Amino acid sequence: MELQILLSDHKTKYKQIYEQIQKAILDRKLPAHAKLSAKRRLAEQLNVSIMTVQMAYEQLQGEGYCYSVERKGYFVSEIQDEWHYSENDTATFEKRVQDEYLINFKNGQVDASAFPYKHWNRLYRKELSESNGSNAPWQGEYSFRVQIAQYLQQARGLACQPEQVYVFSGFQQQLLNVCLFFNRRAIGTEDPGFIRAKSVFEQLQLSCHPISVDEEGCRVPNEPVKLLYLTPAHQYPTGTIMSIARRAELLNWADKEDAHIIEDDYDSEFRYKGAPIPTLSHLDSKDRVLYFGTFSKTLLPSLRISYLVMPASLQQDFEKFNTYQKSTVSRIDQRVAANFMEEGNYTSHIAKMRTLYRGKRNCLIESLSNHLGEQFEIIGGTAGLHITVTLPEGLNESKAIELAKARGVEIDAVSPMYLLHKPNHQVMLGYGAPTMQEIQRGVHLIANVWQDYLSN
Repeated sequence: MELQILLSDHKTKYKQIYEQIQKAILDRKLPAHAKLSAKRRLAEQLNVSIMTVQMAYEQLQGEGYCYSVERKGYFVSEIQDEWHYSENDTATFEKRVQDEYLINFKNGQVDASAFPYKHWNRLYRKELSESNGSNAPWQGEYSFRVQIAQYLQQARGLACQPEQVYVFSGFQQQLLNVCLFFNRRAIGTEDPGFIRAKSVFEQLQLSCHPISVDEEGCRVPNEPVKLLYLTPAHQYPTGTIMSIARRAELLNWADKEDAHIIEDDYDSEFRYKGAPIPTLSHLDSKDRVLYFGTFSKTLLPSLRISYLVMPASLQQDFEKFNTYQKSTVSRIDQRVAANFMEEGNYTSHIAKMRTLYRGKRNCLIESLSNHLGEQFEIIGGTAGLHITVTLPEGLNESKAIELAKARGVEIDAVSPMYLLHKPNHQVMLGYGAPTMQEIQRGVHLIANVWQDYLSN
């Protein structure tokens, strides 16, 4: 049966032949068992090669639209069920233009320009030339786990074996895994607290109990929870450092209630006053604390590497729970990171970044003090990569963010971090990404627009 096929230059020829015959079959223009044009004849008719027609016919046959009979040709298959075919318009993809801001004070950013690309690329090229391409064990590359355990011992005073270290592709992925492992119906979380942690709890439909934070850190829960999520070294977002007395109270609570604590040590490397704060895990003698660490702040967020230190008493059950899991982190990235740490580059890089971020922090606090004055209170500037600013009466959170955005400055809201009593008079400024010049310029811009608003 003759079928008119029209070809254009917008697609491959065989694809157009295939699609037009397919449509004719589905539209019943070609009845069941009708013979398709001979390959040579159709090729001559369309001025294409026989191979092009053959590729189209083989695709149709492979999908069941036609069948072949030796020495007789191709025939339309019988499709019993009624099929209403409609051709979708070709999708067009427009280049998405992201909002551009002059100054980025968003939290969770790092200064990627200071990353030691030369050293990293050297190790990466070496690993690529030597790697066999296989996956890492689900627990993580052993050499990497050794380096993490050694680093924690030296830098955080946390003694653990490499076998207790598990590598994941980011905080939320490992938090999800841990929550599923414990299989609790309820969880306690700091209020205010990390919004991405709350997102995981909501996805798992856990009953989330907000535990208020005071000047000593998260309070001891009165709620019936067996799992508690904390950021003791640098409470997010308030910046509070948990006191030793509160740490002892929480460890005693966990032991008494047969509960466990997730310690998220997300940016403890960047402390600018005094000695580093010991981990809660360091004080734990009853295997009640799971330690969460990350390379997102110390290296690059785009590497997507985090890790968990599991108490020894839970190791066997955790291994069994994850028996059929596969590693979600590139083995090459893990081996590169392990070699980077073994050569001493990691600790020296952290020291360099601590100095850089201390300078940025001082620049931000000084600029805010000079341009905004005492009516704007600065909170939590002793560690981490962000500070919180309390706004004066007459300027609320949403308006402050709106005015800043209009001047090309992006800052974060604090109210989403709260579950109970949401404040509307605080904003958060991260200083990881902007340069010192950008920090000064950004503060100048927001100070002018905020002061103008308050004076009107």
